Parts: sequence; structure tokens; C-alpha cells
Amino acid sequence: MATPAPVVSNTHSPAHYDVIIIGAGINGMLQLIRLRELGLSVRVFEAGTDVGGTWYWNRYPGCRFDSESYTYIYSFSQELLDEWDWSEHFSAQPETLGYCNHLAQKFDLRKDIQFNARVKTAIFDEARNEWEIALEDGGQARSRFFITAVGPLSTPVMPNIEGMASFKGESYHTGLWPHTPVDFKGKRVGVIGTGASGVQLIQTIAKDVKHMTVFQRRPNWCSPLNNSRISKQEMAEIRQRYPEIFAQCRATEGGFMHIADSRKATETSPAEREELFEKLYRTPGFAIWLGNFYDTFMDDEANRILSEFIARKIRGRVKDPKVADLLIPTDHGFGTRRIPMETGYYEVFNQDNVELVSIKDTPIERITTTGLRVADRDYEFDIIVCATGFDAMLGSYDRIDIRGIGGQTLKQKWATGPRTFLGVQMEGFPNMMMVIGPHTGASFCNMPRCGEENVDFVTQLIRFTQQKGYARVQPTLDAENKWTEHVIKMADKLLINKVDSWFTGVNRNVAGRDKRTVLLYAGGAPRYRRRCEEVIASGYADLEFT
Repeated sequence: MATPAPVVSNTHSPAHYDVIIIGAGINGMLQLIRLRELGLSVRVFEAGTDVGGTWYWNRYPGCRFDSESYTYIYSFSQELLDEWDWSEHFSAQPETLGYCNHLAQKFDLRKDIQFNARVKTAIFDEARNEWEIALEDGGQARSRFFITAVGPLSTPVMPNIEGMASFKGESYHTGLWPHTPVDFKGKRVGVIGTGASGVQLIQTIAKDVKHMTVFQRRPNWCSPLNNSRISKQEMAEIRQRYPEIFAQCRATEGGFMHIADSRKATETSPAEREELFEKLYRTPGFAIWLGNFYDTFMDDEANRILSEFIARKIRGRVKDPKVADLLIPTDHGFGTRRIPMETGYYEVFNQDNVELVSIKDTPIERITTTGLRVADRDYEFDIIVCATGFDAMLGSYDRIDIRGIGGQTLKQKWATGPRTFLGVQMEGFPNMMMVIGPHTGASFCNMPRCGEENVDFVTQLIRFTQQKGYARVQPTLDAENKWTEHVIKMADKLLINKVDSWFTGVNRNVAGRDKRTVLLYAGGAPRYRRRCEEVIASGYADLEFT
């Protein structure tokens, strides 16, 4: 195991490491473990005060898994699998953060992590073949290899509304939730946004608020989570099935438990379709999305049939037909944007103390000292919550000044969209590697399942580079071009890439994010894995070593 690294100092010459990692979330911690096994000195810079990444920052009421707990778990340690019990099929944030803390303690990870350390710049020193990292507090460090494990959804975005700072009450963003509880009891609450975090928050606090007004720009298709507790006996059974569970996840396109039905919705009878739809609607998790007829992902007519089924379900659960209509998307089909999983979400809008406002029809004009103004109406609130999501995939890279060969910035290289090789490396940025970067198999996958494979690929590449005595490694421009073209070609097959969403890099609250770009690898985890294996078997023929 690597010797404990010294804390980066603001006053002394930069500390030197073999590897610097940004991010102490699920994948950053695993990358640290793997690199320690190589005997390398590693330093992790984490902006938060502790480990956990997504599960550290997102502490809002109702935050929980939407993938099965026992698939969102590391598989590399049998001892770790044996000693951790999940209490729910889709565990809540506190339990997930507890798992992250357990991992950090078990493997003594914190000694190699510097907290409250937000990276400001990362500049490649061509003369020394090293990365020079500067923190916002003035600290500096150097390393041969530089790895980003910043997560795809880690840069919260505030709504682009005039007067955001003028509100005198309490205000929060779901992705920057305080560590102390927020009391909603008897309060007038305004919630802006109905994406995944908005749905979870709204359905959770509805029972406590005095009144809640939900401001929705675009409705999302939501489906039941169908969560339940896990008994001690069931957990024991799950533990025995871990090899089978991991094997099944490994065989699926997205690393989840759910396998798409090989039949086509357009070639089955209405009765057969209805039977499958009803079964999947009652099945826990993403089954209704990922376990459906295969053509619902690619064919407009098949997707329309499924969308109409979900629309009927929504109308059957919401009493007011006008409110139901507002909650049913008309600009995209089911599953073409990320599906928020819900538990009683639609029934919330049957409550007398809940109001739904379409800000697409009547936009928010401004935030006021007492609430916000929509058209000719002023709303007064005690609390405003912004569930307005993240600058997905790209935001975490944009806020760091990353410069490669010749001083080229990553922003310049990605000006028209990400260009990568396997989503791991980029030509012109030697020795920089991304875990869960754009275009990796893990970008559209169950994070720990595909993340483990991504981490192992990075680890093997570093081992190879070290063993051969190379000073730097980067992909050839030809390899980068071919992989980027392949990613774009795969994207053309799926309906998700024909819709504005964070999947396609569109965010109206971020300047320059109004056009679609291909961020995710849509070829599936097995295909991505095979390509990685080919690269390794070839002796990394697509890469240049110096």
C-alpha cells in the first residue's frame, strides 16, 4: 500500500505524487484503492468535507437510489459484500452515504484524500511530463498522471431568473443541500423543477407543508419505484446470489438487472402489449423503461404506444383532468429522457394544499423578497427550493481550467462537443484520464457496475505505462476521431438522442447549452467492454507512448 501522502501546502514547494485524482465519490474511492495496489503514491482532492460524491451533496428529503441497492455496490471485495446489509431494495441517501463512509474507513482511504480542496487549474508541463494542479485556496501539487472522477451530475445549476438573491426567506438547491435538517412543517413552499430530484422531494415533503406550489417548465414521464424493505433472510439470499446478480448486470446494455424484451411492440397484439406493460408497471425499478419491448428505444410508433399507456396511468391517478394534462409530456416520448422513479408523486397533486403551475405557459418573471412573480400574480413563500438539476457531464470540466499540449484548453478542444478515445483519454492531453467521462460505457450505465470496469481499464493502462518506463501516454488523433465517430453513429440509433435533455447536453439555464451534443455512449456496456479488451490485447496500439 502507498505511503500516506502529505497534505498539499500553500507555502512550500508543490508536493509530488504518482497520481492525482479529483473526486472522492464512488469511482474516485475505487480508483484510489486500485492505484494503491500498484504501490503508487496517490492524492485525491475532494471539494466536500468528506467522501461520497453524489451521496454527500444530495441530502434533500426523499433522495434515494433508483437502481437496486445490491447492484449499486462494489464487487471487488468479497469481505465487503459479506459485511454490508441493505435495508431497502432502493436505499435512501443516508444509508448510501453510510456505505461510502464504511468503505472509506475499512480501507483507510481518508489519509490520502484532501477535503475542502476544489481544483482551479490543471496544466500539463511538457518539459517534465507532469500535471501541475492548483487549488482554489492556493495549494499546489504535481503528478505524472491526472485522473478526473468528478461524476456526470456534480455541477448544480441555478435557474436563470432575475432577482435570485433578493428572496429573504430560506432557499436551497437540491444538489447543495445543507447538512442540517430543513423544517418544512407548516411552511409555504415553492419548488422549481420536476426532474428526478424534484419528484423525490415533492412527494416526500407534501405531507408536512402548509402549502406547496410546484413550478414546472416541462413535465417528465415518471413511473412507480415499487420499493420495499429487505428482511434479514432476504438479504442473506441476495448475498448468496451476488455472483448471479453481477453476471446479469454485466450482460445487460446498461448494467442494470433489467433485460429488454426481444419482441417488437409494433409486431405484438394489443393484448400482449398491455399484459407486458401492466407487469412491468408493477415491477420495481427501471423495469418499465429498460425491460420493455426493444423497439420502444428506437421506433417512434412503438414508443408512442408505450407513452399512451403511461399517460393513461397518470390520468387514472390524478383527479383533475386539467392537472393530469399538465403532468403528461407532449414534447417527448417515454424513456427518451431520464425516467424519474416515484412513490405517490402523482397523488400529491390531488391534495388541496398543492398547486401546479406551468411556467412554460406563464413564465416566472422574477424572484421577489417574499417569493416570486408569475404573470400578474405574486406568490409568497417561506422556503424556495430549486430542483433545477446539473450541468451534466461537461459542467465539472468547464469549471476547471484544464490545459494540455501547447496550452490548448479542454474547453477549446470540446468547443463543438466532446472528442475522446473510449471516453478515457484525449489527444493533446497526455497522462490525463477520465473515469465516467463523456463517451465511456459508464456514461449511460449503472455507475458502480460500469465504473468498476472503467477504473480497472485506467489502472491497467497506468500499470502498462509504468512497467514499460514511458513518460507519457495519449491516444492518436486517428483513434480519437474514429471513436468519436463511432459514438455519434451509435447515438443516431436511439430516440434519446433526438430529444433535448441532460442526456444530450441541453440545459436552458447554462449559456451555450442550447444545442444537442452526444455525451453518452449508446452502444451498450458489453460492446464498450469488448472494445476496451481489444485495445488491451493489441498492446494499446491506438495510443502513443513517449
